[in-house]
Amino acid sequence: MAMYMCGHAVGYYAVVVGLLITTLTPPLAAGIPWPVCSSSSAGNYTANSTYGGNLRLVAAALPSDVSTSPTLFAVATTGTAPDIVYAIGQCIGDLQSAAAACRDCIAASFEQAQKMCPHNKGAAIFDHDNGTCQIGFSNQDFLVSHANSQDQEVMVYNAENITSDIASRFNAFTYTLLNSMAEYVSTTNSTNKYVTASIAIDAATYPYIYGMASCTPDLVPWQCRGCLSAAISDMISGDKITVYTKGARIRGLRCTAQYELYRFYNSSTMLQLSAAVPPPPPPPPPPAIHHQDGGRRKMLVIALVVPVLGSIFVLTLCFLRWNRKVPHHKAEMNLAEDEALVWGLEGGSSELTVYDFSQVLEATGDFSEENKLGQGGFGPVYKGRFLDGIEIAVKRLSSHSGQGLTEFKNEIQLIAKLQHTNLVRLLGCCSQGEEKILVYEYLPNKSLDFFIFDETRRALLDWTRRRAIIEGIAQGLIYLHKHSRLRVIHRDLKASNILLDSEMNPKISDFGLAKIFSTKDTEGNTRRIVGTYGYMAPEYASEGVFSVKSDVFSFGVLILEIISGKRASSFHKYGDFINILGHAWQLWKEGLWLQLVDTSLVSDVHALEIVRCINIALLCVQELAADRPTMSHVVSMLSSESMTLPEPKHPAYSHIRVTTEEVSTVFDPPSLNGVTISDQDGR
Repeated sequence: MAMYMCGHAVGYYAVVVGLLITTLTPPLAAGIPWPVCSSSSAGNYTANSTYGGNLRLVAAALPSDVSTSPTLFAVATTGTAPDIVYAIGQCIGDLQSAAAACRDCIAASFEQAQKMCPHNKGAAIFDHDNGTCQIGFSNQDFLVSHANSQDQEVMVYNAENITSDIASRFNAFTYTLLNSMAEYVSTTNSTNKYVTASIAIDAATYPYIYGMASCTPDLVPWQCRGCLSAAISDMISGDKITVYTKGARIRGLRCTAQYELYRFYNSSTMLQLSAAVPPPPPPPPPPAIHHQDGGRRKMLVIALVVPVLGSIFVLTLCFLRWNRKVPHHKAEMNLAEDEALVWGLEGGSSELTVYDFSQVLEATGDFSEENKLGQGGFGPVYKGRFLDGIEIAVKRLSSHSGQGLTEFKNEIQLIAKLQHTNLVRLLGCCSQGEEKILVYEYLPNKSLDFFIFDETRRALLDWTRRRAIIEGIAQGLIYLHKHSRLRVIHRDLKASNILLDSEMNPKISDFGLAKIFSTKDTEGNTRRIVGTYGYMAPEYASEGVFSVKSDVFSFGVLILEIISGKRASSFHKYGDFINILGHAWQLWKEGLWLQLVDTSLVSDVHALEIVRCINIALLCVQELAADRPTMSHVVSMLSSESMTLPEPKHPAYSHIRVTTEEVSTVFDPPSLNGVTISDQDGR
């Protein structure tokens, strides 16, 4: 995932995914709130200051102003400089028919702003799952702008790419869908400036692409079209969001756009497009937009200079030609650079083997379907066997996988220097022309999620084995964080990335998203947020801040999954909570922790060990990174039964509740996962 946000007065749009309005309950019915705090540019205020008083007035008035407006949208200005407050509020998508729920959502968002961005003069609150409402406020006048800017938007994309032979056609259809929605929203006589749409791809694997687009109701047509054109440019250029990705979302102060491979909205589809219909020609260039911020991004160049008059095939050729010419395209790699990287491994001290492509072809039976183990964002994974009998797992980079190219370089440069019994072993690689291949040891027992989330197979993992798996993962992490030649943050620790060997020993895999740390650094920051929701630490998911404590958080979630046999952010009902963290915390406080445990593990013999592991897990998922233990401390707690464990503080996301009806309605399959390989066979 990638998120771009800078300190400035911001207002954001959230994702629309089918909220059941009649069961909406304040104060947090708007879903998981994501704060964007702008203290660096807007500054701070004190509780009893004039600015604080003006902000309280806005927070009291805006919920009613928004909910009573025919468009469920309002702006507000209160006070005089330097204590003036500018604010915006809007309810969008499926919430547009529920004024009372809209009011409660706006009010709750202001409350969350005070908790998550205390005393910040500029902040925004939006939820990334439900798309119900959004607010933004600042002491700087951001209301005069009618376009998004790089410091006033969030970009999120699916790290898994389209890797089949329809990848090029997929991009063309996506472009058609996005532009058709932009044209509809900006030209249709609608007060809400909102549209949902779908386009039939006519492909067995991906039959439809679904989309949503909107503008704030106060924008005139050319302003709305210009804002959406710029958003579309970022979504398809491959510069800020990887091309061929299965889903992407842009949320901004003035407009929003999204596409997915599943129907993520609850309302009816307003615009249905056919694959046989060529994309509409781009509209005339809008009048020049003069921004207050010199850092605003440029409009979509291709929509203004390339007349799309041919068929889908012609569009695709034009798009690909333009795409190759983007000067800062992150997905393109110089073949000579790749060859130098790989051959440099042979000349150095690396223990990796550089294989000939012919060797890999022979080992995998020419990449036969019978040997295919799975499919991920990087590309397909195959089982193979060398002539000497050694079994291997082969990742073959898809030619359309932009992010996979980065991960290929990351893995061979990083994992070549890492050797530990609880890390998957990279045997070698191959780079020949456009072929990019990674060769791993083959692990016959597949991945941890294959067992613990299956009603039948998880019975094969008794507590002794699960305890050994937990301890093995911990040993692998402490090696990455402390004992390896490099200090490594994995950033994508989850059940599907824990492989199991023939004796069910765990091995951490998939280092494509890992970051190398200096021993002097305590944390890092990124604008490209990738990973898997449910396992992400809150400071990383909302602000891009990562550290060893990010992995500790993921490890705590993983322990709870291993003990319970339930996914952290699955679509099952965890009482009043949307994830296992809140559920586990409630049971812990009430002394009912036994209800969390997989029924196949309930035994007086292991009760003390299990409750101790739950305690450690809750320490790992505490909301504040500073409160979480290091992996060294975790290993000590796991290995010493005599060590007294501290009482955990509340975990992240534990305050978020929904009704039973909401859980079954809201949570469609997420597009925001950072899965690199999610296969159902061994590797």
